[in-house]
Amino acid sequence: MNFLGFKVFISADMEGICGVVHSDQTNPGSREYERACKLMTSEVNAAIEGAIIGGADEIIVNDSHGSMRNIIIEDLHPKAKLITGSPKVLSMMAGINETFDAAFFIGYHAKFGSINAILDHTISGSVVRSISINGLSVGEVGINAGIAGYYNVPVVLVTGDSTVVEEAKSLLGNVMTVKVKEAFGRYSALCIHPSEARELIKSAAKSALENLSKFSPFKFKPPIKLNLTFMNSGMADLATMIPDVKRIDATTVEYVSDDYLKCFKVLRVMIYLASTLLR
Repeated sequence: MNFLGFKVFISADMEGICGVVHSDQTNPGSREYERACKLMTSEVNAAIEGAIIGGADEIIVNDSHGSMRNIIIEDLHPKAKLITGSPKVLSMMAGINETFDAAFFIGYHAKFGSINAILDHTISGSVVRSISINGLSVGEVGINAGIAGYYNVPVVLVTGDSTVVEEAKSLLGNVMTVKVKEAFGRYSALCIHPSEARELIKSAAKSALENLSKFSPFKFKPPIKLNLTFMNSGMADLATMIPDVKRIDATTVEYVSDDYLKCFKVLRVMIYLASTLLR
C-alpha cells in the first residue's frame, strides 16, 4: 500500500444515506433513527477505508446532521477522528482548514424545492426557502463547497440520492459521485443494497485521492452577494436587525462582503434569528 500522506475532511449528513427516505429515520427518538445512525456510520467507514487505500493517513470526520451527534463513535473506523456535537461556528464544515488535501461529502441531500429529492431542504427546512450566492442558486453542497474552496480544498466526492448527485455535478463540474438511491419523490426511492453502496463509496474515495491532481477548489469570486429568502416576512424582519443586511422584498434579504466566511457566518445568524419565531 502506497501512503502518500493525504489529509482528508469528511462532512457526513444523513438524508442521503442509502435506505433513508423519511424523517422517521433522521430524527432522534423516532422509531428508525438508531438504524439510520448505523447505516450512516457504515457509509462513512466505507469512505474512510477507500481514502486510506487511496493514500490518506489523516482523516477527520465532521458529523453534520441535525444535533450532529449521530455517528456511532465506537463503530467508527479507528483511523479517523470525529467532530461531534453542536453548535459549531462552521457547522457542517467545522474543522476544515488549509492543511487538508481533499473533502468528501457523504450522505448529502438536494436543496429545497428540488423535484424527486429525498427530504430536500437547505440548512433549515422550516426557515429557508432559497439561498443564492452571486446569483447562483445553492444548497448545502454549494454552500459547503464554498467553505472548502475558501481554504483551497477541493470537494472530490459527493454521495447521496440521484438528485443531489446531479446537483453536485452541475455545480462543481469535475467531482466523483456515488448515487446510492434513485429518488421517486420526497419520501420514496429505489435503493441499492447498503453493502453495494459501501463498496461504491469505498471505490470512489480511493479513486478520488489517486486522481487528486484533477480536482480544483470551488470558489465564489468577491464581492460575494448572498441572498436569503425566508419562509415568511417576519423572519426577514428579524434579519434586518443585523448591520448591513438589506431588505430586497417581503421575504428576501441581501448581504454583501468580500469575505466568504463572513457571509457564511451572517447567513447562519440570520437563520438562527428566524428560527426563534418557531419556538
